[in-house]
Amino acid sequence: MSIFNGDIVTELRGQIGFITLNRPRALNALSLGMVRDLTVALQAWAADPAVLGVAIRGSNKEGVFGAFCAGGDIRFLHQAATTGDADLEAFFTEEYALNHLIHCYPKPYIAFMDGIVMGGGMGISQGGSVRIVTERTKMAMPETNIGLFPDVGGGYFLSRCPGRVGEWLALTGDTIGAGDAIAFGLADHFLSAERQAALWETLASQRWADGAALQAWLGQQFEAAPAPATGADVRAWVDRFFALADAKAMVQALETDSADWARHTGATLRKRSPLMLEVVLEQVRRARGQTLADDLRMERDLVHRCFHLRPGQSETVEGIRALAIDKDHSPRWNPSRVEDVPAALVAEFFSSPWAADQHPLRELA
Repeated sequence: MSIFNGDIVTELRGQIGFITLNRPRALNALSLGMVRDLTVALQAWAADPAVLGVAIRGSNKEGVFGAFCAGGDIRFLHQAATTGDADLEAFFTEEYALNHLIHCYPKPYIAFMDGIVMGGGMGISQGGSVRIVTERTKMAMPETNIGLFPDVGGGYFLSRCPGRVGEWLALTGDTIGAGDAIAFGLADHFLSAERQAALWETLASQRWADGAALQAWLGQQFEAAPAPATGADVRAWVDRFFALADAKAMVQALETDSADWARHTGATLRKRSPLMLEVVLEQVRRARGQTLADDLRMERDLVHRCFHLRPGQSETVEGIRALAIDKDHSPRWNPSRVEDVPAALVAEFFSSPWAADQHPLRELA
């Protein structure tokens, strides 16, 4: 049985519920409707004893696979923020609840993370029990490019990367491939891109006694992981520079170091919103000691502050304008230098606008 519901295709074949993200022209960027459709499908399959597991993939202009999900629909976010659309708040509340559902899913959740896996695409894959990457995987949490922070549980899963990798990926938005994703704990298995279709079809035709048998069978289907592209020298630099006390100290230390990697990374950070660099660093470090639910509640507070803390001066609205609307790639950050970010302004992002019993994600356990 197949259900074609616009940008989401759901199918129940054999014992597996299959999901194909079907918005290829937008690189499967998530809309509010897609978030709602995913939630409905996953809740129904979780309650159905005939369904042993779920598999999810993306599609591209030539067909299936090749692109997983580039994130949330940032054009929608810009339009909603500038017009006062209430769906802006609904989008983040429902997206984060979906992320939590996936992390806590009671059955094997198999994410085919082929091609672009960024932002919201990480949110609907990182909670999976089987996270598959290919030689085409391009993984990142690039939210600082648009004056946002790595949300969708990014604080939780990035903070659990080894060493200071979480801070590095969160602040720079740098892209990694399959080998690094596995080494950093952001993926579980490697599979050649050409073998994905066969595994997908086998999932539809094979039979298992229960979800545990399915999970065990899956563990035998994969190939040796490629070596990480991030060498020992870079890891040493990451752990050295991204352990510093604040983003200002990081930028200044990177800029004055003699290594090409350090200077290049310092130049990257100079392009990001100075305010959000400090916010993101605080986010990741707080998340290390939080549960997933508490992290998502913190991120819900943060995203509300991103759009509403300074009326008319949202770093996120300005970042999206520069990247995707006007495309001048010249965001006017305020303040313009990391040296000028007031600590009090950063602290305001972490004050919740809701009482605990009124929080939109209060029911997350």
